[in-house]
Amino acid sequence: QVQLVESGGGLVQPGESLRLSCTASGSIDVIYAMGWYRQAPGKQRELVARITRSGNTNYADSVKGRFTISRDNAKNTENTVYLQMNSLKPEDTAVYYCNADLVPSTSATRRVYNYWGQGTQVTVSS
Repeated sequence: QVQLVESGGGLVQPGESLRLSCTASGSIDVIYAMGWYRQAPGKQRELVARITRSGNTNYADSVKGRFTISRDNAKNTENTVYLQMNSLKPEDTAVYYCNADLVPSTSATRRVYNYWGQGTQVTVSS
């Protein structure tokens, strides 16, 4: 069983900060790229930021310079990815989803599967 558990969402005012966390754990052999996506009401889910196992990152243009993604690879089979969000804007309001590419222990072929967290609400409003 593989789990991606997110935390850190909430209600903040414009200009404030939030830090999201997501831990991937369970029956895992190795975790590759991890990332954050978001979905606002009536809109498609979009990439916010992504980080490879070696630490290479990419960001959506709308969050560059404001958001920072990082990860803790201390345990090979339990990684945590963070999203530090500064200078939040009302347009950042969305449900934020954690995502990971990983090989579950049950995969005899070592195929990489993509997993999603349950989502955490971020609301930016005055």
